[in-house]
Amino acid sequence: MTRDRHLAGAVLLVLAAVTVVTESAAQTPTMPSTQRYGSGLLDIPVSSVLPHLTVTTTFSGFWTSLGRRVEIDEAGQPSGFGPARSDFFGDVSTSVGLFDRVEAGVAIQSLNDATEGGDIWGLFGRLRLWEPIDQGLGLAVGGRYLTSPRFEGLAGGGVEYAPGRLGFPDERLRSTYSSGVGLDTNLSLYGVATAYLRGYDGGFMPENDMTFTLGYGGGMFAGGGGLDFYAPATNAGWFLGTALHMSAGDGSQVTVMAEHNGFDINLGAQVDWNGVRVGVQGLALNHDWPVDGQFSEYQKPKFGFTLSAAVCLLEAGFRCRPRMMRRTEPDTIYIPPPPPDTVLVGDPGAARTVVSGDPASMCLATGRTVSIEVTAAGDTLVGTPPVPVRSLRPAMTFAGNYAGSAFWYLDDEVIVFEGGDFGKSDDTFPIDCSQILRVGVYRGVPVFAVISARRPLDVIFIPVRPGVWHRYERGLRRSPDPY
Repeated sequence: MTRDRHLAGAVLLVLAAVTVVTESAAQTPTMPSTQRYGSGLLDIPVSSVLPHLTVTTTFSGFWTSLGRRVEIDEAGQPSGFGPARSDFFGDVSTSVGLFDRVEAGVAIQSLNDATEGGDIWGLFGRLRLWEPIDQGLGLAVGGRYLTSPRFEGLAGGGVEYAPGRLGFPDERLRSTYSSGVGLDTNLSLYGVATAYLRGYDGGFMPENDMTFTLGYGGGMFAGGGGLDFYAPATNAGWFLGTALHMSAGDGSQVTVMAEHNGFDINLGAQVDWNGVRVGVQGLALNHDWPVDGQFSEYQKPKFGFTLSAAVCLLEAGFRCRPRMMRRTEPDTIYIPPPPPDTVLVGDPGAARTVVSGDPASMCLATGRTVSIEVTAAGDTLVGTPPVPVRSLRPAMTFAGNYAGSAFWYLDDEVIVFEGGDFGKSDDTFPIDCSQILRVGVYRGVPVFAVISARRPLDVIFIPVRPGVWHRYERGLRRSPDPY
């Protein structure tokens, strides 16, 4: 019955998260992959989630070696020691971001024979309640659910084992002992806050951001206190961490992290190159370094690693470029009038005027700029180096999703976004990608706002076609067409 209640709670958690459709993706730094539970630090969650339709797959592992291993009796007390033991433990997880508001995934912490504990499967999810567009405080709630290991032939029937914080099946961990203590670690619900701050950029330091995280949870974050071999002391559910995120060039980021997950102090670093992530960790560093007679995997410093890959289904080439906070904060969008020697990108039927071959630029729905040049001979060139468009046909396409052919756009429907009604303005126009950032998704089309905008947003921008944008204003209602 207890396991059924845990499973029901986990299912409700995931369903509640997945059914929320919402608004915004903040320009906060890209978070690394945790060891087992999607994005975060090393073993603790943060307030941000993966961007919409970003998928990460992670493999992590650590080594441990014991001169002897403590054995536990029915009351949860040490009863003797077993032989020396050396092990490598690994985990696999996959997570996906939905609507820039939800992150959910599945973890496989063990695939073993039943005599070794059987399979341990996990579900995890996080709902972002608030995230600043720029610097500020973010809030989220979430949960993790793990199945219990099953050991055939041990301790007779009716024993309910419990999953542990290190991810491997352990016959010593039980939901209850005869003494009344135990672990209630199948379902772990939590709340978490993360502060996002731009770091100091100058001198020998590359562009950098800092994050500080504080959270509180039950289950895995608190269970096991009082079992000397597992957790002689805990933070009673509190966890915290900090990270320094440093740009390492175009498409690269290095993150250095420190955390306390409620039991252990962990330190680590992770490199992200276009979504390919490699990390190393020192785990449980607050416990004694190896000494003669050490008997617990949970109280021994360990070395671990993380290998992860992120795929962004909405980006060109599915590449996930790590992001940092924006460095400029203009008060308004500046949209200069097109000079006479610029390619005019407007309605499909509008005339194009080209006087010279000077380059122009288009802001795409991905938030990135593409360069366009029209030569004196009339050839249209795109890319770097410039390539004639005719040589790319019929396969050429611009990255991103656009609203130009959507019924809601053609019918001038009001957009309901962040709890407000936004109406379409009269004209389309080009825009400068450096002045805006994505704040959400509406029916599959990204939504942008001015970098310096503060919530509640009054103005948003929708990409109509490559280089063509439409302004939507809160409360604006267009007059019906008399014709």
